[in-house]
Amino acid sequence: MKAIEIQGTCQVRIVQRDELHLGPDDVLLKIQYVGFCGSDLNTYLGRNALAKSPVVPGHEVSATIDAKGERVPDTLRLGMAVTVDPYTGCGSCAACRRERSNACEHNQTLGVQRDGAMQQLLVVPWQKVIPAEGLEQKNIALVEPMSVGFHAVNRAEVIDTDVVMVIGCGMIGVGAIVRAAMRGATVVAVDVDDAKLDVARRIGASYTINSKTENLHQRLTELTDGLGADVVIEAVGNAVTQRQAIDEIAFTGRVVFIGYAPTETTFLTKLFVQKELDIRGSRNAKPSDFRAVIHFLQSHPDFPTDELITRIVPMDGAADALAAWADAPSKVFRILVQL
Repeated sequence: MKAIEIQGTCQVRIVQRDELHLGPDDVLLKIQYVGFCGSDLNTYLGRNALAKSPVVPGHEVSATIDAKGERVPDTLRLGMAVTVDPYTGCGSCAACRRERSNACEHNQTLGVQRDGAMQQLLVVPWQKVIPAEGLEQKNIALVEPMSVGFHAVNRAEVIDTDVVMVIGCGMIGVGAIVRAAMRGATVVAVDVDDAKLDVARRIGASYTINSKTENLHQRLTELTDGLGADVVIEAVGNAVTQRQAIDEIAFTGRVVFIGYAPTETTFLTKLFVQKELDIRGSRNAKPSDFRAVIHFLQSHPDFPTDELITRIVPMDGAADALAAWADAPSKVFRILVQL
């Protein structure tokens, strides 16, 4: 079978892979679409220290069940549309013992620490398969990145009286905006791209701020009567936006960091104490987050998924798509590879 492989910095090839073995507890998936994630882009650029090399990228999966082992439950049927929980925990670290394997100390994610889904067929344990019936195949590939945003809102314990500022309106930020709005919160979306902010308004943001052309602090002060945001979800991952999160959070507010900054970030730590902040990380997502996103998309057929898919390319277009994304990273929501 054919697979896409990132073989080194800016080196992408289509390769032939060996035939897969199907065990009694396994499911063979016929891959339909796979999304390129920011981690895949960083692997392509040689900036992802967690990724093995060479690696088959991809953990944002849309697939159908092609075959299954004899011990796979009848609830998983041949031809069923599904996605995949791409994270594998060790089962014994502190996070796994607390039933938070999404943050496993020794986590292995498809397409990062182990080969991923950008291949024509994929074998996974049946426990990792999540049904997604009723959704278009291309939209199923959006479930994983949106679930990361859903999980961040859960980490923030958002309620209906909160003002939630989401910094970064890419796919993960989109998930956070949707989930916070579903909970009745007032959502303030922040980005430097007006097109992304326009989408943010239409999916649940009450207010938007272009932090490149507007004064973020002044606008947020006006919107919150000087109090600041009750919750800030940082979905960019750079030093500037991480410091903004601390600066703009209200006293006794909750800050949730999703993004990894490529360099060290320095903070005025007295604000941690003076504001008595809850500062939390949010990593990956849980199966319950996946199911929540699937339910949302099933019950909102008018959700503008087409606007979240920047490009769909065949396997032989993957290299050019990554190169174009690297040249203009702020202009991309998601690139899907059709297999």
